[in-house]
Amino acid sequence: MRIDDLAGKACLVTGSSRGIGAAVARGLGACGARVAVHHRTGEAEAHAVAADIARAGGEAVVLHGDVAEPGTVERLVAETVARFGRLDVLINNAGDLIERRPLAETQDALLARQVAVNIHPVLAGCRAAVTQLRRQGGGGAIVTVSSVAARTGGGGGSALYAGSKAFVATFTRAIAKEVAAEGIRVNAVSPGVIATPLQDRTTPPAMLAAAVAQIPMRRVGTAEECVGAFLFLCSAAMSGYVTGQVIEVNGGLLMP
Repeated sequence: MRIDDLAGKACLVTGSSRGIGAAVARGLGACGARVAVHHRTGEAEAHAVAADIARAGGEAVVLHGDVAEPGTVERLVAETVARFGRLDVLINNAGDLIERRPLAETQDALLARQVAVNIHPVLAGCRAAVTQLRRQGGGGAIVTVSSVAARTGGGGGSALYAGSKAFVATFTRAIAKEVAAEGIRVNAVSPGVIATPLQDRTTPPAMLAAAVAQIPMRRVGTAEECVGAFLFLCSAAMSGYVTGQVIEVNGGLLMP
């Protein structure tokens, strides 16, 4: 898939060494974009994604950092601008389901960790990106990543994860209203049950099978099947009048 108006755009994709983030980074590269590929622990994977982007005709730089640490996302935005001279697209993708816990075993420390990795980086990323986009005169696109769990409550033991992703969806709409007049579009993609390393690590086989049984398409989705929604939202030519939206990519599991 190639969307011509993304050629040359400067993009930062957090959490893009694997899973959905890696697929989106490759998709942007295939459109000729300049992509900052970010990782926390997957250095080799991040460089592999960057190499794929270069082979596809894009340009890539690999950035490192833990988005749960204060100041990291702001630094990633600054390093993207330093490399490419500007920022046109931010994909706020990095996040995690730290661990599944029933309510009785959910402690404040786990809440703080979930907020640090799923909520604060979205706030910090949007703030830094909007500041940079305003400095450039407005325009640009921000795409956050929510989850079907934000609407359904998720599987067993994932209340904190689901709640954090509900925050992302609502925060996206609020910021979209705030910056729309400046030509900055803010939207979200909400994946369903997708085959990713995170899914493999956090979802037991029996739980996954039960989820698939509820999906009308009767299968798990792939990271690549999420890419089109991201590219659509990044492209002003394709979605110039779209902001404040949450696009569900879930095989029919949820039809809001």
